[in-house]
Amino acid sequence: MRIAIDAMGGDHAPDVNLEASLAAAREWPDTEIILTGPADLLHGRLGGDMPGNLRIVDAKEAIAADEEPVRAVRRKPDSSMVVAGRLVKEGAADAMVSSGNTGALMATGLLVIGRLPGIDRPGLAPMLPSLDDVGVLALDLGANMDAKPEHLLQYAIMGTIYREKVHGISRPKVGLLNVGTEPGKGNELAKAAYALLEQAPIHFVGNVEARDVLLRHCDVLVCDGFNGNILLKAMEGAVSVFTSMLREELNASARNRLAALMLRPAFRKVRKKLDYQEYNGAPLLGVNGLVFKSHGSSDARAVKNAIRIAREAVRNGLREALGGEFGMGGGTST
Repeated sequence: MRIAIDAMGGDHAPDVNLEASLAAAREWPDTEIILTGPADLLHGRLGGDMPGNLRIVDAKEAIAADEEPVRAVRRKPDSSMVVAGRLVKEGAADAMVSSGNTGALMATGLLVIGRLPGIDRPGLAPMLPSLDDVGVLALDLGANMDAKPEHLLQYAIMGTIYREKVHGISRPKVGLLNVGTEPGKGNELAKAAYALLEQAPIHFVGNVEARDVLLRHCDVLVCDGFNGNILLKAMEGAVSVFTSMLREELNASARNRLAALMLRPAFRKVRKKLDYQEYNGAPLLGVNGLVFKSHGSSDARAVKNAIRIAREAVRNGLREALGGEFGMGGGTST
């Protein structure tokens, strides 16, 4: 098993990527970790601390967070992200992980690796937390701002396969993000998608409102990238504000601080449930290879979690399962 890591991607690159890769290589000796980035820089940071299953593939350039995605991918073929994508395309790596520019990773998936035959628009599928700790796979949460009903149908099928293969869920429940639970609710996209999902070979449970996502009314939540990204950012913002308000109140008096000390274990459990670092590693479903997006501000623990998820996907044959559904072969470049 070989997993390529974009060493120069993310807000804290390359240090967190190197730390995570070292930890992953030591914990999983059956996995070869391939770091893509400037060889001299990476060797200098690592020194002699390199397990036998960790190696470096030289990539002189890096794609910055503010670069225009398609232009950056085309103009920087020697960037760490594009080189990692090329390793996947050529079969030299079974999966890749990057914390870099999301748009550029999408472009790498399309232009370098290619789409799966039968897939019109790949979708980004992060895990959202749920109260029962199982989580909800949601797609698309930002890869494509506009979508057609057929795209949402493809997301539903790919999400179902992902949850079956990677998470071992039998007949995962698929829901459609909407403003109400009744079948006739929503805009024209939602209504048309509902009709397609009803006829699809999936366990479709109908519309799901945003307020019910954390209660895990479904295992796979389907939506277009515009509304999905709003949902994701709203949830992240709500958690951040709630955490800040709670911290402020608990430090408001000596009595509150004493109560906080007593409740610290409970607070830690809640924080872990809502911590995106625990759910890090969103697959880009629909490309002809396994590509995982790590959060841009990830620490080493989060990047290692993304590597772990990539390992599970490879080990459980996710790419083969998707290819069996949509057709294998060389990806279709755009």
